[in-house]
Amino acid sequence: MLSDDELALLEAIRDSGSLSRAAARLGKAPSTISHAARQLETRFDALLFDRRRYRLQLTPAGELLTREAARLVQDVARLGQRVKQVASGWEDRLHIVTDEILEIETLLPAIHAFDALRSGVRLRITHEVLGGTWEALRDGRADLVVGATNEPPAMPKLRWFELGAMEWVFAVAARHPLAKAAEPVSQDMVSQHRSVVVADSSRSSGRAYGVLGGQATLALPSMRAKILAQRDGLGVGWLPRQRVGALLKHGLLVEKRMTEPREPNTLYVAWHSDHEGRALEWWLQQFRQPRLAKRLIQGLEVPA
Repeated sequence: MLSDDELALLEAIRDSGSLSRAAARLGKAPSTISHAARQLETRFDALLFDRRRYRLQLTPAGELLTREAARLVQDVARLGQRVKQVASGWEDRLHIVTDEILEIETLLPAIHAFDALRSGVRLRITHEVLGGTWEALRDGRADLVVGATNEPPAMPKLRWFELGAMEWVFAVAARHPLAKAAEPVSQDMVSQHRSVVVADSSRSSGRAYGVLGGQATLALPSMRAKILAQRDGLGVGWLPRQRVGALLKHGLLVEKRMTEPREPNTLYVAWHSDHEGRALEWWLQQFRQPRLAKRLIQGLEVPA
């Protein structure tokens, strides 16, 4: 690796095109600069300077050395910053996995607040669906999961708390055959129509929830896609009540009373107790705030 003086020499010659101007820029005698330039060539056993022209230039090898040396200097500086960051309790990086049922837009204000800390932590936020959310934590692909559904699984050193509960409504398009069905609607009647589901992203045990045995399904990648598909009459199923309020109000979706109502889903925040750094602790504090938890669970209402 080059010293700071050697890198400064290369950059001065590249920018000025002359040994004398490079010497003046660096505050050294031209003979000193000339000697240092030849020492560099001897050290790397390569021609680094093209002396054949009126303007002194770096050869392609010299350009490569200058460019890569500058990058290494920046990398070392960043590494030093990261070492200090981790030594002070901040993680090098933090991977948050949200269940797809939550919407990333509702997290943007918290991300802005985290950036304002200037912690240096590299933040990554992705999503999984249903069983895939818990699986990401179990497999080490997440440091923190948010909005995970169903009971927390048996997992070493698992810690968790409840984010809140999501309420559901069974809704169909106004033109769907079930829209005019007598209430309460039975499971047998529902099983005769296609169910719209959000596909589980679990690598090992993906499954659809709320589907009756033998019922046709349309699997989609997100809750928003499911809402839109049911609005368009492509199938039936349970939807988050807060997100379809406008569609229900304007008659684009029709709520049906069921013989077997669906209980609200408890959503969880979970992490491993042996990975508790300052960034993780900061985010846990945010998710414990009722205002943010409510915003995450209610999500963004789909407009009519």
